[in-house]
Amino acid sequence: MLITDAQVHIWEEDRPDRPWPRRDIGVPQKPNGYSAEEMLAEMQAAGVDRAVLVPPTYVGEGNETAIEVQQKYPTRFAIMGRFDIRRPDMKEALALWKDQPGMLGIRHTFYGQFREWFENGDYEPFWTAAEEYGVPVMCLTHGFPETLGPIADRHPGLKLIVDHFGAYLDKAGAEAFAMMDRLLPLARHNNILVKVTCAPSISADPYPFQDLYPFLHRIYETFGPRRLMWGADITRLSSTYTECLKHFQEGLDFLNEEDKEWILGKTVAVELNWPEVME
Repeated sequence: MLITDAQVHIWEEDRPDRPWPRRDIGVPQKPNGYSAEEMLAEMQAAGVDRAVLVPPTYVGEGNETAIEVQQKYPTRFAIMGRFDIRRPDMKEALALWKDQPGMLGIRHTFYGQFREWFENGDYEPFWTAAEEYGVPVMCLTHGFPETLGPIADRHPGLKLIVDHFGAYLDKAGAEAFAMMDRLLPLARHNNILVKVTCAPSISADPYPFQDLYPFLHRIYETFGPRRLMWGADITRLSSTYTECLKHFQEGLDFLNEEDKEWILGKTVAVELNWPEVME
């Protein structure tokens, strides 16, 4: 089984020659940066084969560091990159952007006014272009996953991935999953998948995070393993990396071996078009 982490943040320290453009959303967990080599050491210890790089919000819309890392370790990393989804030259810009090295798709964080923008159609040119070019989009819509439903209806050929269960990331246990009744109906859209990432960080319990069990079971039963992607989001993780992986390998008795194969890697390989090939 090839194990793929669906979300890894790697970034450089904030320095004069390469400053972070975004300073209004707080300080990262590791302000001095988190390197590919640090991540690879964690992957080696836990038994993770490869990972999807997601540039963090506070470094702006650039993908330079992620591309440099992917080019250095092309079999270990691929990228869900950042992209300005409100630019006026949308179609032309996305056509150029998608051909950058190592890109699997786009990851966007819909903070602040995102619900208003969804409702008034400000993002519609982006959804249209992404559908036309076959660019998957990971969407951080924590607490409001239902906002993706109308987009999936209008763009059935657009692959949308709900980040971190669509849960409330500042809560734990049942409170974190208070949005379940708005997440589960999204399963009727065949083009919507769910990242089951960083689960320990929304648990109030130690390993094996029993307070999450009923919610993960419902998500699994509703979406099925072929539409779920495991990941750790290690720089925000409240447990060890190994515990986060073991949670899905050993801690969820409703998963059979084929389920684990899909959730722990094959879904990313198939749905994000990152073939399971290692050197």
